Amino acid sequence: MGLNLTIDQGNSSAKIAIWDGERLVEEENVKELSRQHLAKMVNCFRPSRALCCSVTGNGRKIAQWLKTQDIDASEVSFDMPLPIKLGYATPATLGEDRIAAAAGAWSMFPNENLLVVDMGTAVTYDVVTAEGIFTGGNIAPGIGMRLRSLHSFTARLPQIGGYGDTPVFGTDTATAMRAGAVRGVASEIAYYRSMLPESTRIVLTGGWANHASGFLDFPVVIEKCLVTKGLLSILLYNEDN
Repeated sequence: MGLNLTIDQGNSSAKIAIWDGERLVEEENVKELSRQHLAKMVNCFRPSRALCCSVTGNGRKIAQWLKTQDIDASEVSFDMPLPIKLGYATPATLGEDRIAAAAGAWSMFPNENLLVVDMGTAVTYDVVTAEGIFTGGNIAPGIGMRLRSLHSFTARLPQIGGYGDTPVFGTDTATAMRAGAVRGVASEIAYYRSMLPESTRIVLTGGWANHASGFLDFPVVIEKCLVTKGLLSILLYNEDN
């Protein structure tokens, strides 16, 4: 059937992957996705099909350009055939990245209850049932956004990073802010986990996943390329159906 191309455009970087079936052939992370970079990947591997996911709103534009290269390309959409079912009240408003991450988690752990946590600029908490139904989720500021907001919207709080001393309760301004942001997100994960069936598997992805997982006292799965895996699972699902 030829090679497949997946493109995950996030807020701060993009992941481009070439697949031969389920085998990863090539993967690149770039800070800024340019047409020249895409052209280089396309000319090198000549993929037959492509699926794009973008939180910046340019997924359709990427797909349209890929079509000019004789690639069967499309953008993730709520109304395309999906390996999971969407039980969301307004599926047209559901972010492509959330759909892809949920599909990726389901491809890794089918028939399990899942809490999918994507920890990027924003942090999303999404629930997929053991029947493969995306029932909904929540969106909150990410760790970096929380810290930047504390600095931007107050008169005297400094700008600090999310890495460093993080006690349960801060002993100075910096540790108080960092603990509030980092442990706050960890506490949210624990809270949502407590509201779900005991068998629920927690799947983390995103740039803050490794760091935040160190503040959890229960097992989690960390998959840095969860959205990419979800894009592939959607492509393969459409190929099989």
